[in-house]
Amino acid sequence: MNHEGLIPLEDLEYICGVGFVPWEKLRGKTILITGATGLIGFTVTEALLYANEKWNLGLSVLALVRNEEEANQRFACYKRSGLPLHLLIGTVEEAPDPEGPVDYIIHGASLTSSMAFVRQPVETISTAVLGTLRMLDLARRKNTSGFVYLSSMEVYGHPPRGHKVVEADACSLQPEVVRDSYPISKLQCESLCRAYAEEYGVPAVVARLTQTLGPGFHPEDNRIFAELGRCIRDKRYFMLRTIGETERSYLYTADAATALLTLLLNGEPSQTYNVADEDTYCSIAEMVQRLAAANGIRVQFDLGEKCVCGYPEPFYMDLDTSRLRALGWSARGIK
Repeated sequence: MNHEGLIPLEDLEYICGVGFVPWEKLRGKTILITGATGLIGFTVTEALLYANEKWNLGLSVLALVRNEEEANQRFACYKRSGLPLHLLIGTVEEAPDPEGPVDYIIHGASLTSSMAFVRQPVETISTAVLGTLRMLDLARRKNTSGFVYLSSMEVYGHPPRGHKVVEADACSLQPEVVRDSYPISKLQCESLCRAYAEEYGVPAVVARLTQTLGPGFHPEDNRIFAELGRCIRDKRYFMLRTIGETERSYLYTADAATALLTLLLNGEPSQTYNVADEDTYCSIAEMVQRLAAANGIRVQFDLGEKCVCGYPEPFYMDLDTSRLRALGWSARGIK
């Protein structure tokens, strides 16, 4: 099988080989992915296409994208190969109706830049809420068999240091803090998922993901670990614009993909699941220095632009993933 994509072949083989993802459920199915050019959406898209070839599943992938030219470049190798990838062009808020069935939906479209949360809070909220309404209504009309919404660990706010965070923990967010436009809108979308599950029977599952990192990041992604990835690729020093005291677990993109596929196919409707590699819990500074040292680059600190970057106040997010692991999922770890 020829492989020309951006995701390492080793990762694709791993995703397609895990025993806890019931691939047969996807045979002959159509899967819609929003945010398909983003880090996680892109990884899942490529994994599905690779699995289709490997297992001869006869599935079809619909990728919702805003920019057709950019998407054609990012997915060029798949289009050349004639793989079952079909682009839907439009915003998630006003996405065109796909023709034919939509059996599964992975909804990951969202603003992801901390700076945007501060400078564009209205767009942050409207994209999240209106887009999720649009996707949930599509799922209802198409009678989908599975729906996963990509939420965030940030909905928990600021748990006390040393506390193991479970899904039932109360959320502590502040509407008067502009940057909280992001986690508050995520929480509202979670509520919509539960509402559609209860009122209309949409099998919506919520995934609260920790910070995810790995290959395949978007060229314009300005988050810390996307920029670190570029520095590693280009063999130049990395500038960290915070002291990096926030502590959290991390998640490799291949593990994110297997988690989302597990939830899509085996998750309990209206249920919420933490998604993280618990073994990676540490501070941002520790993780940055670990990855930089492993790849032979230096880390420098510049705290002068902290406010401009829109980073959240330090927090301690030690997610408990027992509920997800009960479905058979496990993390391979950061590569």
